[in-house]
Amino acid sequence: MPQVHLRLPRRAAILGLAVLTAAGMVSAAALAGHPAPAQAAQIAQAAAYRVLFDASHGETAGNADWIISTSQPDPLAQNATPTSETSWTGALSAWGVALQRTGRYALKTLPAGGRISYGDTTNAQDLKNYDTFVLAEPNVVLSAAEKTAIMNFVKNGGGLFMVSDHTGSDRNNDGWDSPKILNDLMSNNTVDSTDPFGYSIDLLDISSENPNVIGSAAGSDPIIRGPFGTATGTIIRDGTTVTLKPADNAGVRGEIFRAGFSASGNTGAAVATSTFGSGRVMFWGDSSPIDDGTGQSGNTLFNGWNDPAGTDATVALNGTEWLSSGGAGTSTCSSPGQKLANPDFESGATGWSASVGVITNDPAEPAHSGTWKAWLDGYGTSHSDYLGQTLSIPAGCAATLAFYLHIDTAETTTTTAYDKLTLQFGTTVVMTLSNLNKNTGYVLRTVNLSGMAGQTLAFRFTGTEDASRQTSFVLDDVTLTAS
Repeated sequence: MPQVHLRLPRRAAILGLAVLTAAGMVSAAALAGHPAPAQAAQIAQAAAYRVLFDASHGETAGNADWIISTSQPDPLAQNATPTSETSWTGALSAWGVALQRTGRYALKTLPAGGRISYGDTTNAQDLKNYDTFVLAEPNVVLSAAEKTAIMNFVKNGGGLFMVSDHTGSDRNNDGWDSPKILNDLMSNNTVDSTDPFGYSIDLLDISSENPNVIGSAAGSDPIIRGPFGTATGTIIRDGTTVTLKPADNAGVRGEIFRAGFSASGNTGAAVATSTFGSGRVMFWGDSSPIDDGTGQSGNTLFNGWNDPAGTDATVALNGTEWLSSGGAGTSTCSSPGQKLANPDFESGATGWSASVGVITNDPAEPAHSGTWKAWLDGYGTSHSDYLGQTLSIPAGCAATLAFYLHIDTAETTTTTAYDKLTLQFGTTVVMTLSNLNKNTGYVLRTVNLSGMAGQTLAFRFTGTEDASRQTSFVLDDVTLTAS
């Protein structure tokens, strides 16, 4: 036991909030809270999703820099333990680093000169080795063989993330820009050219808008409300949209529409999703939202990833998760969406079982979003608090429990866990954190529950403090997303 020291009571001023905003939020782009690979070992059933980013079709042509790292195919060769977007070099490095830091993703790049193939065992970057393929503003037209490979990849359970740009964005002056290239993929392939995804890319150049109309069928889906947070909109800084064609593919859905467009309409969709065969597809009409403003010198970069006018990081990360979890084995989800009651605590204790005073709007510890959160411990005496809910995971679904956690402590040790927070399902403890995991902002933690599909189970957070020096475990935006 440590020596007893006098410290401030729980409701007094709390240490360690210097980097929080007035609302207590750290952006999904910063991803201060994604567990590093070593921490991820504590996460139950943390199976890696495999994502391949294309860099073989002019993604760095002209002033573009649509790569996660200059180290290709393996970004870890540049920095094996990235902590920020500048740990890797590329305008998509924030996206890559955020995924890497969850501990659940294995990322690679298909470099210039690489081949897009499906089922070719001689190609180390063959699409069969991946769950999701990212085409971020390609500027070189896809060959017939490449289009066949991509379409078969999706048809057989893969995820395809298509990022377009405005019409006329031909960065290498070869007559092809990304709207033409991606429309050609969908309309001129050997697998299915009859509008397979249920949308076509509009040949527009929308200069500057902030689309914020959430699709009428998208309010609780994993793109809008997923393990990386809740999306409220995106940005367009010279981009385009798609026209939806549900008569051709009933699975197509507008996720985010331009202001002034109908949430249930078929035009003006800046972000859209669809399915094809056993796979999933996502479209984004502008590359500015995925640009983190950093990269190789000489390029024209724009920090859309952190632009406060949109929730771009959330859209990108939720989208990658949805695509990656949608393989053939998980595409029969009986009831997708967010499943917990009152996940942001804004309705007080509704839906939750908790110790008295745990669910609170006390401003001494800001919420991650809104004003309410769950605040366990923080008294500086021997104390225990709990928080829990019973959850049901729909059959056939991939499922992720996610929560934002801020650990504030007066403990000074760097070696001993005096105060602890445990997460358990039934009597099984699946995660333990402590004063050693203190942080200055909220951290996103995730638990893969896909192996528990079809079950109903109770989960509980339990915080325990010893006799001295407070540690506060502050939870917010706790979600269970089935997909």
